[in-house]
Amino acid sequence: MWDRVELKSLAKQSLKDNYWQAFLIGLVLALVSGSGGGSSSGGSGNRTSEYISRNPEMVIIVLAILILALAFRLLLGYSLEIGARRYFANLAQFKKIKGYFSFAFDAANYKGIIFTMLLRDIFSILWTLLFIIPGIIKGYSYRMVPYILADNPNIGAENAITLSRKMMDGHKANAFVLDLSFLGWYLLGILAFVVGIFFVYPYFYATEAQLYLVLRKNALEAQYCTYEDLNLKREFNDFDDYYRDDYNRRDDF
Repeated sequence: MWDRVELKSLAKQSLKDNYWQAFLIGLVLALVSGSGGGSSSGGSGNRTSEYISRNPEMVIIVLAILILALAFRLLLGYSLEIGARRYFANLAQFKKIKGYFSFAFDAANYKGIIFTMLLRDIFSILWTLLFIIPGIIKGYSYRMVPYILADNPNIGAENAITLSRKMMDGHKANAFVLDLSFLGWYLLGILAFVVGIFFVYPYFYATEAQLYLVLRKNALEAQYCTYEDLNLKREFNDFDDYYRDDYNRRDDF
């Protein structure tokens, strides 16, 4: 079982010499993945309906905005998210890589990313439409899909979703507590004229990437997947010892 304090400590280490780059990529990830979304008020529903009935052109404007947002999400957002997740997953292993965004937009990877992420979102929406709580639970079940795609965009939608579900089995409650542990940081960010929230993102995403590495190792040991499924080289997968020792040995990082 993983410990959230240890994950956060490792995340801080990985950010030590890379914070501002992680900040920019974390900002991109927050924007394209919908982090920090707001909520609507049911009490204003009647007033909103009345306003729309008096201003039918607003329906066209709203629909146009929704279509543009969906097109952006499909054509750019998904790949930007996977590229950013790939960056944080490699940062969590104390590796420096380039081309994390071009990797996601590569013709060989692009189609697999779009289809799998779209299917994940459809499943999440359908579960949420049934009941809110099951929707949240399923959201945690599918949480590792972007990281799995960051390893292998062509693993297949069904395989990625199933593997994520198996990875998160028995860990959803702890992952929820891990998310809650960042609540204080987000509140501080709000107090800092809201802008401070953006500075929490790299810390959160770096910690989440550490969680993925732990769950990935568990999945490999449980034979839920193979190294080949995730495009991993067997000799470099034991990150717990190799990457941390390597990080301590390197003076030029």
